[in-house]
Amino acid sequence: MRDLHSIKIAYIGGGSKQWARVFMNDLALAKDISGEIALFDIDVESAERNKKIGERINQSEKAVSKWKYSVYKRIDGALKNADFVVISILPGTFEEMRSDVHAPEKYGIYQPVGDTCGPGAVLRNMRTIPVYEEFAKKIMTYCPDAWVINFTNPMSLCVKTLYDVFPKIKAFGCCHEVFHTQKFLCCVAHEILGIPQPQRNEIYTDVSGINHFTWITEAYYKDINLMSLLPQFIKKYFDSGYYEEGAADKYKTDMFAYANRVKMDMFNRYNVLGAAGDRHLVEFMNNGWYLENPKAVEFWKFRLTTVDFRVKQQKERIEETIAMAEGKKPVTVKKSSEEAVELIKALLGLETRVSNVNMPNKGQMPDYPMGAVVETNCVFSNNYVAPVTAKPLPDGPKALVMRNLINNEVLYEGVKNRDLDMIFESFINQPLCSKLNISDARELFKTMIDNTASYLPEKLRHWA
Repeated sequence: MRDLHSIKIAYIGGGSKQWARVFMNDLALAKDISGEIALFDIDVESAERNKKIGERINQSEKAVSKWKYSVYKRIDGALKNADFVVISILPGTFEEMRSDVHAPEKYGIYQPVGDTCGPGAVLRNMRTIPVYEEFAKKIMTYCPDAWVINFTNPMSLCVKTLYDVFPKIKAFGCCHEVFHTQKFLCCVAHEILGIPQPQRNEIYTDVSGINHFTWITEAYYKDINLMSLLPQFIKKYFDSGYYEEGAADKYKTDMFAYANRVKMDMFNRYNVLGAAGDRHLVEFMNNGWYLENPKAVEFWKFRLTTVDFRVKQQKERIEETIAMAEGKKPVTVKKSSEEAVELIKALLGLETRVSNVNMPNKGQMPDYPMGAVVETNCVFSNNYVAPVTAKPLPDGPKALVMRNLINNEVLYEGVKNRDLDMIFESFINQPLCSKLNISDARELFKTMIDNTASYLPEKLRHWA
């Protein structure tokens, strides 16, 4: 039987300026488990700072679980004999992301995020997949029985790469976008029925799709069908918008906020609920629907998150990390809304939990290609994850999901085989590239490759 107080968790990307602290806080509040957090990052200095922050978290009176924090300069040592592996990295730098997001704007293509779908995501996948190929090989060598939890975007093809390189790997991808939509449904119950707002974990939702383009087909709080409340709610709030995390106009001051008008519009057409933030959902559909131009973005009440903003935010996070590591800013130990630690506890046999995660399709979405990475509910229990068969989507959303899923499959094969012509097939078929003619698409693709070439394998750097 595994010693629950000698667990080793390898954190690849252990110098993270955000996710690492969230994860460390949640671990500190998880009773019954402890062990070592093995931090690895190509930025060793950042990993060292997180080690100091982790040690300060241990000192908090709120911490019920104490962890040993170690920094490894080589990934091999961090992974060796690990029970769990967490991966959270930025593929490339914000300069590469600047090209991903903003180079297409010359052609009238606007991307609120640019990391999962659209032209920017194609280039991000080209940088990321080769890195994950190496991660999979290292995991296969040093901790083949470990559970691997991926947080990195592009989520779908990160997880697909891990399984393709190491078929026996035990990996899944965690994303919190569905959580926000579940909270939105809790708000619907409160607003329409006048009852105390339920907690997210009190409702049941059937989830299906691909990462950042998932759909809720059923939702219940006790015996209340929450989907049946949506027409009345949407009639009341469609024009003004409604945001589950604050005022409907919060998007004006918060780059990541949105008013759910896209989500509500899609429900009116399809009678199922898009289960991601509007900023993500719009990237999976043709430009003219919600992203025709900045004026359309304002109409639908969300934001185009600029890379300048991300650079500024990262600078602030680094300053905060340094201050916390040096003891100049207090460490606040507080439970997040993430579920990774709960899933770890379930895999250790301490509980059973149902959560939406990204895994290869083994029949949980029977209408879609086997082996493609999909997002559905899964049951976690004692070293086992069982995908739950999802309710079929209506034809409209089904076709939208299928187009994007096939694009992912073509893109993956292109990167795997270092075939730029195949990658271009996926690039030009991205919904956000729907307004491009062939000549402009080729020109944009070549420009974006040139802009990120230093982070690409040699065979993907030059395209005639």
